[in-house]
Amino acid sequence: MDGAFFRQPIRRMMLEGKRIVVTGVMTKQSIAYSIAEAAQRLGAEVVLTSFGRARRMTERAARSLPDPPDVLELDVERPEHFEALRESLRTRWPSVDGVVHAIAHGNEQALDSFLGVPQADVERTLRISAYSLSALSSALQPLFDPKRGAGIVSLTLDASVAYPHYNWMGVSKAALESISRYLASELGPRGVRVNVVSPGPIKSPASGYWSDFGHATEVWSARAPLGWDPDDAKPVAETVCFLLSNHARGITGEILHVDGGFHAVSEIRLSLDDDSGAAVGGRDPSKVPGNRTEGKGGS
Repeated sequence: MDGAFFRQPIRRMMLEGKRIVVTGVMTKQSIAYSIAEAAQRLGAEVVLTSFGRARRMTERAARSLPDPPDVLELDVERPEHFEALRESLRTRWPSVDGVVHAIAHGNEQALDSFLGVPQADVERTLRISAYSLSALSSALQPLFDPKRGAGIVSLTLDASVAYPHYNWMGVSKAALESISRYLASELGPRGVRVNVVSPGPIKSPASGYWSDFGHATEVWSARAPLGWDPDDAKPVAETVCFLLSNHARGITGEILHVDGGFHAVSEIRLSLDDDSGAAVGGRDPSKVPGNRTEGKGGS
């Protein structure tokens, strides 16, 4: 990560002195890995969390970071792990300044189907992917210093619409977004900001669970006014770091899209005065994958 963002002296230490907990790192391809890397380059001290067999993968990825961080145990399905994490952090830091929640899980049936999914599968998807944000925030709340302020940032996929083959994970993301707003209201008086970043599709270990991911990235890249590179997580990471910094001290309860502008353009494009169709982002709509608009009043 040696782009212009890191060559600007004013920004280089945007997180100087910040102590940040990053969840969700599994490999170097994880979005959370890019966040941890950006945070360190911007001056933060970072610890990661992982659990079980995945912890070895996290530790391997951690060794590739600029300053290899410790990896602490956290299985969000085990309530006692939240208390243990808090006490472990208390012994190493006087306070916690930031938390990155990048935790989600749903089995194949919960993603590929909506009707007829067993209740146990739905409950587990919601517990891991949404409720864990509240549980983690509650557990670490005693470590936030109101005088320093703190930031909590989680990741979503814009839950205002329904995506094919996302199903109960989409419902979980809607719950996550709502939880973030209630946390923003609850924790704001204590100086804690809670925000969500909604990226475009990024190739990561998690993307393998989305069976239509390849088509989604093709459509996304074509329709987004700024374009979209599913291999580049840096724009997402840099935005998360901004939200963790003091520069975002007036922002909470927000969902910030980092998707090339995809969320802002309509799928249906109509031309009022010719037969060419209405181009978006300089792209001919007839060449956009999945676009059914054909001339005036396309369906």
